[in-house]
Amino acid sequence: MLRITKQSDYAIVLMTHITSSEDRWLNASELATQAGLPQPIVSKILKLLTRGRLLESQRGVKGGYCLARSAARITVAEIIEALEGPISVTECVEESPGECTQEAFCPVRGNWQRINHVLRDALSEITLEEMARPSTPALVTLGSREMAPDVTAR
Repeated sequence: MLRITKQSDYAIVLMTHITSSEDRWLNASELATQAGLPQPIVSKILKLLTRGRLLESQRGVKGGYCLARSAARITVAEIIEALEGPISVTECVEESPGECTQEAFCPVRGNWQRINHVLRDALSEITLEEMARPSTPALVTLGSREMAPDVTAR
């Protein structure tokens, strides 16, 4: 089963909370309370998102965090990459040659790279603005196939 880490999931949740408060700065304590997450984890994630240039931070009494650009211009892929690095289901990524000992003679490396690109492209098409809105299940198109979502999964 493929899953993003809890840290990336929490980052997306935190970013949606910040999106809903675009007109003001939110501090780590407020965000932890809103999201129901421990403050140390929230602080760590906010620092990574700031380092990834998705958030801006401001110190002081009226400080906190806000989006570095509009939610419509931030993608789920960018959020995950800010926390986890390149999105990939295998170590066969162009950004990290030499990671796999089988790389030189692997017959499926090119196909794994195709899969990695499709996954990253799909996550790049979903914006933070979309994630912040409630959604109803709809058909998802992957390449040339349409798939109905599993509404019983949650």
